[in-house]
Amino acid sequence: MTDDGVDMRFAERIAEAKTQIAFIIIDERTGERTVIWQRDARLAYSAADAPMETAAMARVLHFTPHDTAACLRLAKAARAEGTVVSLDLDNIFDGVEDVLSNVDILISSAEFPARFLGISDPRAAIIEMQSRFGCRVAGVTLGASGSLIRCGDRFVETEGFCVPGGCQDTTGAGDAFRVGLLYGLLSGADVEGSALMANAVAALKCRSLGARTALPTATELAEFLQKNV
Repeated sequence: MTDDGVDMRFAERIAEAKTQIAFIIIDERTGERTVIWQRDARLAYSAADAPMETAAMARVLHFTPHDTAACLRLAKAARAEGTVVSLDLDNIFDGVEDVLSNVDILISSAEFPARFLGISDPRAAIIEMQSRFGCRVAGVTLGASGSLIRCGDRFVETEGFCVPGGCQDTTGAGDAFRVGLLYGLLSGADVEGSALMANAVAALKCRSLGARTALPTATELAEFLQKNV
């Protein structure tokens, strides 16, 4: 990670805790995956454990709210500093409603809104999420079909890209999508352009086995978009 330019100052070693592990089963016919994972309870962050000094260190704070109390404290501090708060949400965590009220960008899986809100229509669910929690940007990933995002009161529907060489592994595709979206927004692109980047990054990630193996460079992404848009 250091070789890739990731700042590791806030990485921690937790005494006697086991590293989180996941076993990922890939369907070689489709590239779809099933994840079996385990997280040591000692890896959890309480609100007091939240690294508050990080709240104003970046333009975007992005997280999955496994530890909602810590995430809530960080999100509030980040927004007070003018930092954009982005949330990756596929599961329902205790107390997540409070966190959602402090989020600017919410991207979830297609299945999440129905489980969380009981609303099966994606557009109606996204509107309800924005109305209830005040997220400026809210949307869902749709796998090979692309994405549906609402910014303000406007929907942006983006088709997915074909995976070059065929889909080998979807592990991490949702994470890749969110990275691409934030990359686009931070680069100054509008929501439409950022959604295109997000879908392109997700498609390129699926070229080979592994969550990070085939993530594109900025040059690869630009070349792919030039050829396919």
